[in-house]
Amino acid sequence: MFGLLFFILFTPGVSEFICTSSDLEMSYTFCDSAAHTFMFNLTPCSTMNRSVWKAALTWIPRNDIHFLKIVFNVWYDGAKALIWKELLCSGSDDEYSVCGMLKGETLVSAFDIKGSRIKFPKGDYNIVVRGFSDESEDNMLICLNFTMIVKQDAF
Repeated sequence: MFGLLFFILFTPGVSEFICTSSDLEMSYTFCDSAAHTFMFNLTPCSTMNRSVWKAALTWIPRNDIHFLKIVFNVWYDGAKALIWKELLCSGSDDEYSVCGMLKGETLVSAFDIKGSRIKFPKGDYNIVVRGFSDESEDNMLICLNFTMIVKQDAF
């Protein structure tokens, strides 16, 4: 058994597919104009009867990460549905592998996204995920614009 690790330098504004299936399509673009070394994968590509998605992330940050605040903005069929903020790295007693990384280091991480609490109704979702290196949200490290199209109701 062997593993293949590859990096993709994405061009800003170009949409990259995460997955597509009979009930779900997901893709993303970067919000800013700089090129990124980044890869994100999600399995299974389905919203039906799934309680956990397996995610894989490879990223080479362009800045040191001592502080990291993630902000999620979710729109459903054009209406704002959710704003969620999470402090991942504060500089002390950090539990995530991204915390303390230096500019140019490679983050390779696999994690679960638990979706059992959420039943996604059919429709178009726009999810903007921004990462900031300060509490004031002035210094953005990364910004991703995810598009999720749920093709059929889960209930």
